[in-house]
Amino acid sequence: MIKYTFFQKNPASHYVYIDMHIEHIKSDTIQLQLPSWRPGRYELGNFAKNVKKVDVFDENGKNLTYHKKTKDLWEINCKGAKALKVTYSYYSAELNAGACYADINQIYMNPVHCCFYVVGREKEEHVVELQIPANYKIACSLKQNGNSLTAVDFDELTESPFIASNCLQTQTYEVNKVKFYLHFNGECKPEWQKIKTDFEKFTNYQLKFWGEFPFDEYHFLFQITPFKFYHGVEHFKNTVIALGPGYDLHQAKVYEDLLGVSCHELFHAWNIKTIRPKEMLPYDYTKENYAETGFVYEGFTTYYGDKNLFSSDVFTQEQYFETLEERLDKHFNNFGRYNLSVAESSWDNWLDGYVPGVPYRKTSIYDEGNLIAFMLDVMIMEATQNKRSLRDVCRKLYNDFGKKNIGYAKENIIALCEEAAGKDLKEFFTKFVFSANDFDEGLTPCFNYLGIDFQKTQNQNLSDRDFGFKTVEHGHITKVSLVAPYSPSWKAGLFNNDDIIAVNGIAVRSNLNHLLNYYSNEKSLELSIISQEKLRTFVLQKDEKGRTWFFKSKLSILSQSTEKQKDSFNTWKTF
Repeated sequence: MIKYTFFQKNPASHYVYIDMHIEHIKSDTIQLQLPSWRPGRYELGNFAKNVKKVDVFDENGKNLTYHKKTKDLWEINCKGAKALKVTYSYYSAELNAGACYADINQIYMNPVHCCFYVVGREKEEHVVELQIPANYKIACSLKQNGNSLTAVDFDELTESPFIASNCLQTQTYEVNKVKFYLHFNGECKPEWQKIKTDFEKFTNYQLKFWGEFPFDEYHFLFQITPFKFYHGVEHFKNTVIALGPGYDLHQAKVYEDLLGVSCHELFHAWNIKTIRPKEMLPYDYTKENYAETGFVYEGFTTYYGDKNLFSSDVFTQEQYFETLEERLDKHFNNFGRYNLSVAESSWDNWLDGYVPGVPYRKTSIYDEGNLIAFMLDVMIMEATQNKRSLRDVCRKLYNDFGKKNIGYAKENIIALCEEAAGKDLKEFFTKFVFSANDFDEGLTPCFNYLGIDFQKTQNQNLSDRDFGFKTVEHGHITKVSLVAPYSPSWKAGLFNNDDIIAVNGIAVRSNLNHLLNYYSNEKSLELSIISQEKLRTFVLQKDEKGRTWFFKSKLSILSQSTEKQKDSFNTWKTF
């Protein structure tokens, strides 16, 4: 057994102290490895940067020596020792769905960040002991006995974040004899009946979708923030979701976000937590686990995380179309789609997948993967006269790979899709998954099959539409976030991170598009910016061909849709 004791000395410092106890030492040296990444975020995290003052003692309290072999691998000289105590502290000051945070009100830890494992002893039982105030409650999916949490092995420990807090609110609901826990931490007033009703609907639908649930219970751990936030991370028997602001929890947008991210993360209980690509089975915590199939483990999940809310009648058709429109906008307004394929972007997720990165370089395994899943779903339906869909592929993956603990390869995904469709789909995968491509050619017939009208409408922001640049507001500062290649702004020399300060000599104060509208009848205008701390002024001229640079997607049901289209749409909704 490996045991960790967590405690605080000065909660305001954000440091959590950890004592690691290792018994049955039988060698002259042992190695302690700290994971360098965490499942659910496919990039190196380098968590060792948060570790302070590592000391090692034998069973008699004698200080032992060690040396680091890599950035996150410690080798302990323990000749003659029968047991070890390793002490260190971990800086926990990042509050999101996948990090660690501790203050005067809570200890929230992801063990994959802060728990060493003994190389070669990962399969032993691992126990966490929490030294916490008497008024703290604990939310975690591990077996709990008082303030003690037990994991069957290190893998389960890494997948078991916990919150110990003085302001936890918990309720439960049950579907098919499986108990689901809802833990809310932070200032909020949950409308429990509404939340449980909606969660029961999409949970019930997902269990029917897959046929069964892979775990005996499941925990939703919500970190509710007082500011706007949105983030979720999946685990074996739980998910952590960070969302805010808490005072708007039941307002339309925030509540839709709550449902959307929760449905997405629950789908992961099957897709990536049970069904995994061969490159991640087992996880290697010491280095990158490269895979080209992010369009499956994140793309399929994003598609069904949205669609299952519609299928279970938690979302209206309008709400679902709005989420799909957002995915379409992200695809068609991302010029990286002409540079890296979705498969290549999945591989490079380990390089820069979770930051904007350099312009025009990459696509998204979430957004493009979502659209690939949609196209495959409809193509399989059309090829089988609506008898099968992508759901059949998912179930095959679960039964033939996930339940048998076999990792899938990209070739397996292609073969399963072809089996479901009863036709060759290699051209589709070559064109849309393994090549950089605009999805128009694939999306248009799929929307048409379902009787959905897909239009690229005029963007109301003149900066986006006429001049080809997007902005974000930081207080009263209007900052350029993206410039369309070969657009008027691109030709004039505007680029990312430039601050726009005036239009035709009038100061911009969160009113850029109001000013652009005011001068909309003029062929050119003068734009003043600060770039690299230098003031620049230049003339922006509208494109002579009147091209639209960034548009908005709009979905609606065709007014003259046929009975076959209506039937296909209704069948697609229920799949």
